[in-house]
Amino acid sequence: MMDLQDKNKGLQQRIKYLRAVIICLFAIILFRGWHMQIINGAYYKRLAENNRIRTVTLPPLRGIIYDRHGEVLAKNAPSFNLGLVAADVRDLEKTIKRISPVIGLSAEDIKERIASGKDYDPFSPVIIKEGLSMREVALIESHAWNLPGIGIFIEGRREYPNTSLAAHLLGYVGEVTPSQLKDEEYAGEPLGRIVGHNGVEKVYDRFLRGGVGKKNIEVDAAGHERRVLNVIEPVSGDSIILSIDLRLQKTAEEALGDRPGAVVVMDTGTGEVLALVSHPAFDPNVLSKRLPPKVWQKIAENPAHPLNNRAIQGTYPPGSVFKIVMASAGLEEGYISEDNKISCSGGMSFGRRVFRDWKPEGHGIVDLHKAITESCDVYFYQLGNRMQIDTIAKYASLFGLGELTGIDLPSEKKGLVPSSQWKLETKKERWYPGETLSVSIGQGFLSVTPLQQAVTVNTVANSGVTVRPRVFKALISDRGKRLFAFPPVETNRLNIREHTLDVIRNAMHSVVNDPGGTGSAARSPFIDIAGKTGTAQVIGRRAGGQPHGFNDHAWFVAFAPVKKPEITVAVLVEHGGHGGSAAAPAARQIIEEYVRNVKKKSYSPF
Repeated sequence: MMDLQDKNKGLQQRIKYLRAVIICLFAIILFRGWHMQIINGAYYKRLAENNRIRTVTLPPLRGIIYDRHGEVLAKNAPSFNLGLVAADVRDLEKTIKRISPVIGLSAEDIKERIASGKDYDPFSPVIIKEGLSMREVALIESHAWNLPGIGIFIEGRREYPNTSLAAHLLGYVGEVTPSQLKDEEYAGEPLGRIVGHNGVEKVYDRFLRGGVGKKNIEVDAAGHERRVLNVIEPVSGDSIILSIDLRLQKTAEEALGDRPGAVVVMDTGTGEVLALVSHPAFDPNVLSKRLPPKVWQKIAENPAHPLNNRAIQGTYPPGSVFKIVMASAGLEEGYISEDNKISCSGGMSFGRRVFRDWKPEGHGIVDLHKAITESCDVYFYQLGNRMQIDTIAKYASLFGLGELTGIDLPSEKKGLVPSSQWKLETKKERWYPGETLSVSIGQGFLSVTPLQQAVTVNTVANSGVTVRPRVFKALISDRGKRLFAFPPVETNRLNIREHTLDVIRNAMHSVVNDPGGTGSAARSPFIDIAGKTGTAQVIGRRAGGQPHGFNDHAWFVAFAPVKKPEITVAVLVEHGGHGGSAAAPAARQIIEEYVRNVKKKSYSPF
């Protein structure tokens, strides 16, 4: 009897425990249901809705970029892109295995591209491959039933019909970066949005990119579109007209050839950039695609630095082109007159050192005109020694050296104009007189960009008036209506006598046209050209010759016609040797093309 009572008590105890467990389980279920429906109800509702209704971003067509005569420099082409919506993919490994042989990408490449889009909304597509062929599109569409989460998305792909021509000026496009999304300019833009990343594409992106549209669609269980519910159409970007002349740009590219360097061609009166070249270049069609990180890293780390815009970012000693500034300072400050003469025997002793002239036997008796024409170093050594560094720095700054020109392109460099105060602040050392002699012939600490060289000679040609260089000419809406154009901007007017500028211009004319001139290779039967050569030393010469990387940089700057200047040219050939032989022929080729074909064409956007 006792055993039976004990058994009943044990059974009742187990029933109590079971009841408690059941109550706890129900409590947990109720709490979980309350938490899901009340606390996180909105979240799960969105997930459920996204399984049926999606909002798809509709990218707009980017504005077209034209040259000054309506030639297309950048346009849009339809592109079939393969996208993956992570929320709809049931088995990622199996999906990758199925699409890999169809699109010609390895599983590793596909995974890398998916990983690069890991921060995207799981209901937004990550683009796996751009520019699918019609065969690839057909194969994917025919197997869509077996590829949940995979879809074809049609977008306007940026296309540059002239490939690398004017690549540094035009720039390229790409997906908006996380850092850009923090800027007010890009606030509200969706991830994956295509924006400008360099050149004109970046500077005028706010006009070119347009406004995104949206459409709500109903999808099936595999995430494939079944019905469009409503659409907000995208707004196409505005188009822009550049000051570039495509024909002259091609000529400038050909004149520089495959040599590293830069060319800047300006309209003397307005400052409009007619051509801008930087070599080596790149193909913006390649950079405007979604590149794997490894490919981008390979391009960015190329030792030839093809992404560097040498025209505005490369800084070099100006060489003898700087003698234009030296002559202006000497005449204006009264250290020389145009009739003062010196004797040049090939060098100048200073302290324990002899500062050599480029011409070992010397130039004989030299006045200012001959010193510029034949580029006599000794003449400018003596002038620099009399003026001293701070006077030289004053006039270099007056010409705009050491400052940004204000061109409407990104990441322009200032270069450097040294002074006694600069050296004391940066090097913690006093300025030595021997350093002044190096600066006097455009060497030493002094550095400039090719664009600054062009602006300097343009100011001389333009009677002392400095105009801001620019590449933008006009803006037109997507309906073809011209909205506005920018007038020329005068940024400075040199406080230098016209007579001083006449002396320099006459000497520059002799550089090209006199028998002893260092720029005779620029002489043309079609047009009267004035110019100045420059040879900028890179490193001390080695006995028995020197490898290419140690050759001097070759400069030539010019304007034409001499009496009424219309065009200004600056040419730099990196490690090209002498400016007269390496750079002057390129300038002549460009100016002659301008006279023969470009000058005759009036501006017309279409």
